[in-house]
Amino acid sequence: MNSTRTASRRPSDPTALTLEESSDLIRARRLSPVELTQAYLSRIERLDPRLNAYITVTAELAVEQARRLESELMNGGWRGPLHGIPIALKDNMDTAGIRTTAASALLADRVPSSDAEAWRRLQEAGAVLLGKLNMHEFAYGGTSSISHFGPVRNPWNLEHIPGGSSGGSAAAVAARLCAAALGTDTLASIRQPAAYCGVVGLKATHGLASIRGIIPVAESLDHVGPMTRTVADPARVLEAIAGFDARDPVSVRAETADYPGVLDGPTATLRVGVPRTPFYETLDEDVETAIAAALGVLAGLTAGTRDMELPPMPDFPVLLAEAHAWHARHLSDPANHRLYDRVTLERLLAAGEFSAASYIAARRELAIARHAVVETFAGVDVIVTPTTPGLPEEIRRAQNPAEASGAEISVRNTFPFNVFGIPTVSVPCGFSRGGLPIGMQISGPPLGEAVVLRLAHAYEQATEWHTRQPPLA
Repeated sequence: MNSTRTASRRPSDPTALTLEESSDLIRARRLSPVELTQAYLSRIERLDPRLNAYITVTAELAVEQARRLESELMNGGWRGPLHGIPIALKDNMDTAGIRTTAASALLADRVPSSDAEAWRRLQEAGAVLLGKLNMHEFAYGGTSSISHFGPVRNPWNLEHIPGGSSGGSAAAVAARLCAAALGTDTLASIRQPAAYCGVVGLKATHGLASIRGIIPVAESLDHVGPMTRTVADPARVLEAIAGFDARDPVSVRAETADYPGVLDGPTATLRVGVPRTPFYETLDEDVETAIAAALGVLAGLTAGTRDMELPPMPDFPVLLAEAHAWHARHLSDPANHRLYDRVTLERLLAAGEFSAASYIAARRELAIARHAVVETFAGVDVIVTPTTPGLPEEIRRAQNPAEASGAEISVRNTFPFNVFGIPTVSVPCGFSRGGLPIGMQISGPPLGEAVVLRLAHAYEQATEWHTRQPPLA
């Protein structure tokens, strides 16, 4: 990547810069970390009352961190591409001395004493913390309309959901309320909101980035990952957070790549797999049109597309059993039940019905599915699907218990890649006739982040969807 290509670009509002552009200017001492942080804080103050993306804004801490990092820079210190970059965290990630609520009344006043490992690594890399982001309660749904702190709104249309459960993360990135955000993903929760808000969302190989210190849904399926406005930016965040953590039971020992360095690599020989069933079935008409056009672009960038099938996939028992196990100590006291949203409570109570034998059998099926998917990549290099079958629904519908109590169809295309544990990125690939974003999902083999990012970057450079901005005053 060309670190000097932004040397002449210095907009009046620095929040208009991508993370990569901001990083280049900070390193060249043409942009102050304090100035950049204050610009984001000003924008949060002005726009977030309409979006409700933040639960907690850490303004004083952010300015203090930015000043310290600016001082380091003036004294010749440079921590890397995230030095002085303002980011925000989904509010299920522990932050020492700062409340971490999971958007729940049950944990509304919870203040951890230590940091999540992913946030610890970001701090070491020089990131500045703007605050903690709103989400679907306990990350147990796909709308971000169920939250003790009120619903998150989609920057493209305030009456629609941003997706979930990392809805605040996606909305904040799309509205330029942070340079990047971390989300978590168990069924869809990075990629679906990324698609709904028109941003990039990356879920790396399961265990590549530590989930220690994050309030879990199901550790066998949970991932943590970056959400940004361009494909180059999650590569820099992943570079900082990836790596083995001996205290995380699902962490994997693996060589991490130079993720930013792979972006401009060749794509002409890549074989693109297209699993028609069920991923391309019953699509919204606008999604179908957008993904067909995107496949046409990819065909010109690669060795072409070919239809294929994915291995059989187990159902939800592992997720349900592990989710209930974490909540069991709270659910055992009936007085706590009123502190859960009705829909969340119903789902968690129902999840407690699985036996140990059922859970063990489901874990076995999960392991077999992860072995089987590796064989799929003998015939293709990447897999491409629509990120979601449909478009973001209206908040009023998402908040209706009769509507919200069912499993969201929006996770149909994303959940399989949590089961398989393989790297997947959602990138913007179009808009509906009503102006709502549409996402395309690119997946690769285990530890295949490099090929996924390379093709996503090539597609982004061949299109202009990532340049569009939400209609916020």
